[in-house]
Amino acid sequence: MTKDRIDLAGFTIILVLTLLWGVNYFAIKVTTDSLSPVFTSLLRSIIASVLGIGYCLAVKQPLFHRDIRLFHGLMVGLLFGAEFVCLYLGMLYTNAARAAVFLYLSPFVVAVGAHLFLGERLNAIKSVSLVLAFFGLYLVFMGKPALHAKSMLLGDVLEIVAAVFWGATTLYIKRYLAQTVHPINTFVYQLVFSIPIMLVAAFFIEPVWVKGDLSGGIILSLFYQSVIVAFVSYLVWFKLIHVYPVASLSVFTFLTPIFGVASGVIFLNEDLTKGLVIGLICVCIGIYGTNYRKSERPAARAT
Repeated sequence: MTKDRIDLAGFTIILVLTLLWGVNYFAIKVTTDSLSPVFTSLLRSIIASVLGIGYCLAVKQPLFHRDIRLFHGLMVGLLFGAEFVCLYLGMLYTNAARAAVFLYLSPFVVAVGAHLFLGERLNAIKSVSLVLAFFGLYLVFMGKPALHAKSMLLGDVLEIVAAVFWGATTLYIKRYLAQTVHPINTFVYQLVFSIPIMLVAAFFIEPVWVKGDLSGGIILSLFYQSVIVAFVSYLVWFKLIHVYPVASLSVFTFLTPIFGVASGVIFLNEDLTKGLVIGLICVCIGIYGTNYRKSERPAARAT
C-alpha cells in the first residue's frame, strides 16, 4: 500500500532512523579506541552482508543477477567501499560532530551530478540551497576548536571525499539500477562488493587491526553499527520508500547531521563552536531546500 504523504507513523519512523544514523558517528568514535577504523568498517560490512543475504533467502529474493546489472552492482559496491574507508579513516582524525556535517555534503553532490548527468535541472530554490550549504561547509571547515590537532584537516578532507563517493554511489544507482533492481539487491550489492576494497585498504593502511581490549562497550558499538544501522535501519528505510514519496522522506535527512553533532557534543564532550553551529544550520536548511518539492495531486503521481 502506498501513501501520498507522510502520516504520523511515517514521521515517527523517519525520526527514529535519523536519530540512529546521527548517533552512529559517536559509535564509530567509540570503536576507534580498540579497533582500527578501516578494519571496523570491514567487520561492519561483513556482518551486515551476512544478515542481508539471510534476509534475501528468507523472503526468497534472488541474490545476484546474471547480466550487466551484476557489473553495476559491483561498481556500486566499490564506490560504497571507498566511501566508508574514507569515512571511518577520517573519524580517526576529526570530531564526530564535524564529520556529521561534512558527510552531508553528499545531497549537494547528488543535486549537481543529477543536473549534469541525469537531466534533473537545478531550479532557483535548489541553487540557493547549494550556495547556502557550501557557505555553511566553509564556516564549519574554518571554525575549528581552539585546541585541535593539525591532523584534523586530514580528517575533514577525508569526510568530504567520503561525501563525494556517497554522492557518486547515489548517482550511479539512479542511473543504472534504480529502475531495474529491487532495493534489497542494491543494498546487498553495496555491502558484499564493498568487502574486497575494505580488506585491501585495511591490509595496506593498518598494520595493527586490534589495538586494545574488546570491552563490552566496543562489542556493543560494533553491533550497533553493523546490525542496528547497516542492516535494520536501512531495511526499514527501503520499506519506507515503497510506502511514502521518496522526495518527502528525503527532506527529513537534514535531521541526521543535527543528531550527529548533538551526539558528539553530549557523549564525547566535543566543542560546539560558533562556526559549527551556524554552518550546521546553513547545511540543514540547504538539505531541506535541495530535497523540497511541492506536493503533487494524488491523481498526477504514478503509483
